[in-house]
Amino acid sequence: MENLKNVAPIEDFNWDAYEKGETNSAVSREEQEQAYAGTLNKVSDREVVDGTVIAMNKREVVVNIGFKSDGIIPMSEFRYNPDLKVGDTVEVYIENQEDKKGQLVLSHRKARATRSWDRVNAALDNEEIIKGYIKCRTKGGMIVDVFGIEAFLPGSQIDVKPIRDYDIFVGKTMEFKVVKINQEFKNVVVSHKALIEAELELQKKEIIGKLEKGQVLEGTVKNITSYGVFIDLGGVDGLIHITDLSWGRVSDPKEVVELDQKLNVVILDFDDEKKRIALGLKQLTPHPWDALDANLKVGDHVKGKVVVMADYGAFVEIAPGVEGLIHVSEMSWSQHLRSAQDFMKVGDEVEAVVLTLDREERKMSLGIKQLKADPWENIEEKYPVGSKHTAKVRNFTNFGVFVEIEEGVDGLIHISDLSWTKKVKHPSEFTQIGADIEVQVLEIDKNNRRLSLGHKQLEENPWDVFETVFTVGSVHEGTVIEVLEKGAVIALPYGVEGFATPKHLVKADGTQAQLNEKLDFKVIEFNKDSKRIILSHSRIHEDAAKAEERAEKRAARKAKESTRKEKDETPVIQNQAASTTLGDIDALAALKAQLEGK
Repeated sequence: MENLKNVAPIEDFNWDAYEKGETNSAVSREEQEQAYAGTLNKVSDREVVDGTVIAMNKREVVVNIGFKSDGIIPMSEFRYNPDLKVGDTVEVYIENQEDKKGQLVLSHRKARATRSWDRVNAALDNEEIIKGYIKCRTKGGMIVDVFGIEAFLPGSQIDVKPIRDYDIFVGKTMEFKVVKINQEFKNVVVSHKALIEAELELQKKEIIGKLEKGQVLEGTVKNITSYGVFIDLGGVDGLIHITDLSWGRVSDPKEVVELDQKLNVVILDFDDEKKRIALGLKQLTPHPWDALDANLKVGDHVKGKVVVMADYGAFVEIAPGVEGLIHVSEMSWSQHLRSAQDFMKVGDEVEAVVLTLDREERKMSLGIKQLKADPWENIEEKYPVGSKHTAKVRNFTNFGVFVEIEEGVDGLIHISDLSWTKKVKHPSEFTQIGADIEVQVLEIDKNNRRLSLGHKQLEENPWDVFETVFTVGSVHEGTVIEVLEKGAVIALPYGVEGFATPKHLVKADGTQAQLNEKLDFKVIEFNKDSKRIILSHSRIHEDAAKAEERAEKRAARKAKESTRKEKDETPVIQNQAASTTLGDIDALAALKAQLEGK
């Protein structure tokens, strides 16, 4: 032991007696004990002294402090120092010089705690690098054992790189710098990042000083975001934008790279202070358009996958990084305004025809309707004038119905060609969108790709018959079905409708005909071409009154003529005017005959 003094042996010691167990000696036991005690260190309880590790195992450390017995300290008190070995000097706190078993009781933890506050303050003042043992996680960081004091290590101060798994640091011994001490609350904040920042700063300056556009560097994926990937170039961060990861479309950068992956990147650009560095990954590989089949030409068929959809069309990737646009107008021969989503969706495998190809601009347009024949090529043969077909109602306008006989073959049924008899104000009264309707081709407009169609032409024109039924002057029973400002609509037999103005709706008692009232109506006008029947109810009773009045007038005239005849037959008159009255009588008779004839 280092602390024991060299003691000279007793010259007249009786070794034979000692071997026989006889203890009689010139030197008493007390003297021997005093001599022995003089070789030991003077120690006191609750004192901190240095000791030497003389033995250790997984559970205990044996420490010699130059006392008559050695002390045993649990290995757990040395967790912060995994490099502890036999021969190391350690500080210990003497709790008891001799317990009931005669054992020296020591504590390394208490010794550290006793001196720790002074040492921590000294470490802060001197910017000293110290060791600490990470005990556990806590909110926002870790708890570190430093000289027996529980110090706080913020998560941001563990490393210069973002930490994704804090648990891997628990139980590790690392070097730290004391960065902050709260004397009042005895809080200590330490940092591991501060140790490597100084070194990184030098590396950073060196890297930034050598940066050049087009330079290829090795980096490590530090962080992945929705818009790109941050690369650690060795203390300097650069960003690979999502569009510079691959020549093909990338929806999520994680499809291309993963955290901590090492890869080569090319410097695309940086600002004057070189704080923002734009990097590229795809630029390290040839552009896919350069590798595109040189024999590919307009008219060729290609296959690909839909990668992006828009209302105006779909982008199809026919090779990694080579896309073509199928405009919505090239998806169908139909001229209806439709969205591209009606035809396909992202992920669909499609076949298309190359419509345009510009290798310099790296643009290509495709079409899928070209895979089918244009239905208007032989429209006159397929849908000749007069032919009958079933169409589907696609849209309404105020003047008619747009229908589709087949995809790409559209037609218009004018509102006047829907029904022979019914007055249709709007097509929605007659049919509905999506419904089937029978049509007849009336006219072909090949230039505008439009057919004129009719529906009523499928039936014979009933107005040829109506012309013989609803003759002018004929009377028919009708019902007022609609009252308007300018008159009323009258429902007649055979589903025909007529019209009467307000003055022709006056009844015999002077009142106006009301809605849903049934009355007799006289036809006062019939027009087959315009399908118009003008009616009158008042004309019926007006004509009856006039006929009665005429009859009364005729009777009065007859009575008057009879009286005059009797007077003409007297002798006096005959003698006086016999020569002139005969002609007058003949004229009166003719007038009478004329009136009676009327």
